[in-house]
Amino acid sequence: MLPTDPTTPDMSDRARAVFRTLVESYLETGEPVGSRTLSRQIPEGVSAATIRNVMQDLEFLGLLEAPHISAGRIPTEIGLRLFVDGIMESRTIDGLDRSEIEKSMSEPQPDVSAVLDRAGSVLSMMTRGASLILSPSMEAPIKHIEFVSLAADRVLVVLVTADGQVENRLFTPPPGLTPSAMREAANFLNAVLEGRTLSEANRLVRHEITNRQQEIDAIAARLVEAGVAVWGDQGAGRDRLMVRGAAQLLDDAEAADLERIRSLFDDLERKEDLAQLLDLTEEGDGVRVFIGSENKLFSLSGSSLVVSPYMNGERKIIGAIGVIGPTRLNYGRIVPIVDYTAQLVGRIVSDRGAAG
Repeated sequence: MLPTDPTTPDMSDRARAVFRTLVESYLETGEPVGSRTLSRQIPEGVSAATIRNVMQDLEFLGLLEAPHISAGRIPTEIGLRLFVDGIMESRTIDGLDRSEIEKSMSEPQPDVSAVLDRAGSVLSMMTRGASLILSPSMEAPIKHIEFVSLAADRVLVVLVTADGQVENRLFTPPPGLTPSAMREAANFLNAVLEGRTLSEANRLVRHEITNRQQEIDAIAARLVEAGVAVWGDQGAGRDRLMVRGAAQLLDDAEAADLERIRSLFDDLERKEDLAQLLDLTEEGDGVRVFIGSENKLFSLSGSSLVVSPYMNGERKIIGAIGVIGPTRLNYGRIVPIVDYTAQLVGRIVSDRGAAG
């Protein structure tokens, strides 16, 4: 998580207890918290009048605010940042949560994409938020390429990498394509590209076609070039975002939240430079928490993002995993869940790479 802000205001033990109890109550209920409620929850037996005075001081410091005409208060974004960094106890993952994640992730999956999809579904289910999974760019060695004819003007190229990822792309084939030309093109590509990465494919294929013109006819050569080019054109090497459980955000939403959630959905639909999500994790090892306007990717929606990188066996960051939702996320529970899931995903992806 982010380090404690050096400008964090000093608070008395009483003010700290009031602030902590108020934030915890708000994160649990989503409702403004009043002094009478706090007086029943704080064990020291502090009067409601004293608590009101403390709340006024905390509001003056910018840590609390009144959302509407109400005696209750809610934490501001600054207040939530102070709570997450300086007051919330660092927790290890709950045993039941750990067991649920391990049980779900132990089910066999056919490839890395399915592993990541499963992790996203588990995170969304357990946190009641939307999960974000940034999958690794496809830089693993190529294992197999195949062309499948779907119609006269549609061909599917299927690419399988050594770490178990499977990707499909549709494109328009050259005129006059025959089944034998498709087999010839696939055999040529598998012979040339096996063990190579996609970033090596374009320049290598053109060089090999020139040098081995006698081995491949003109139509098959055009199919080879089209099949390889479509990966570069559609960004196969770029990081890709998987979103699971977005509808969860609507389940408990009040009318006032619907516009914020619609804005978040629009953000998720429009994002093109998704590598920014991974950039958010690279400034520090472990979980990072972005609250409201701190979250540059989704700032317009006022959402919070809890995100962690996951790494391969060489401790290189290859992707990111996180949960996005309203600012009143249960940070104390969600942070260790995201952290543990990211570690588990990293181990599974690394093991698949080693096995491949």
